[in-house]
Amino acid sequence: MSRRVLLFGATGTIGRATAAALAARGHRVTCIVRPGRGAGLPEGVEVRQAPVTDPAALLRDGIRGERFDAAVSCLASRSGVPADAWAIDHRANRNALAAAQAAGADHFVLLSAICVQKPRLAFQHAKLAFEADLAASGTEWTVVRATAFFKSLSGQVDRLRRGRPFLVFGDGRLTACKPVSDGDLAAYLADCLDDPARRNRILPVGGPGPAVTPRDQGEALFRLLGLPPRFRQVPVALLDAVVAGLSAAGRLSPALAAKAELARIGRYYATESMLVLDPATGRYDAAATPETGSETLFDFYARLVRGEVAADRGAHAVFRAAR
Repeated sequence: MSRRVLLFGATGTIGRATAAALAARGHRVTCIVRPGRGAGLPEGVEVRQAPVTDPAALLRDGIRGERFDAAVSCLASRSGVPADAWAIDHRANRNALAAAQAAGADHFVLLSAICVQKPRLAFQHAKLAFEADLAASGTEWTVVRATAFFKSLSGQVDRLRRGRPFLVFGDGRLTACKPVSDGDLAAYLADCLDDPARRNRILPVGGPGPAVTPRDQGEALFRLLGLPPRFRQVPVALLDAVVAGLSAAGRLSPALAAKAELARIGRYYATESMLVLDPATGRYDAAATPETGSETLFDFYARLVRGEVAADRGAHAVFRAAR
């Protein structure tokens, strides 16, 4: 069934893939983007520039008094620091929901994150706050809590090519995930519009298994690059010391407080798996983590090493400064 769909957050890599997936299914897609953005979106979608942080401008320049059937949000804060997280993950999504309701949309699909099931960070609490708002909104909803993305696990290829070791925290087996490609996740989001069983549900989802650890990722990259494996183990205690130091300094400096939150984010991902959490045991369960799609992280690594794709990591690269 062809629908008229609002898409928020369309300029990110997953947003662009979602725009393409929606259009491929015959939907008429209107992408609401920040002023000055919109390049690189697929042909056949309409682009309207309106800041999601300004409710009046969103209605005036984005909705324009027109009717839409559904909305999909791929909005996410770029840094995860508290001010950014509450401005985007919560308030901007609330603005998007209000605009969609004003346009008559009867279904709102939200891309969230699986890490909110164990919230310790500002952006996780902001996402949970909007999930609660969405569930109480009276509009039918779907929350997709995705696991790790390929782009966030591809930051060390250039480092290995320069003969440097692969960095892992602890022994490299502290965490595991079922990474999902942009295309496979986009297809899952688009299909939520046509599957009644996905309405009014929170849906964790990852890519095809098995779950992989950072050690697995490094070993795969060394094989693909034809290099002998070399790992450097970073103690988690070092991250704890960095977090403690920046947190203390952050009481005197907003800039250092933001850096402390970034350090806490790094520590979280160094020690917590991106899998379904079993509330009874408090342990992550790979077998209970649903899978979608067909492309594996190692398929992506092979294409990355051959130069067929680029890892557009942007502000989310954990190892972007590990030169």
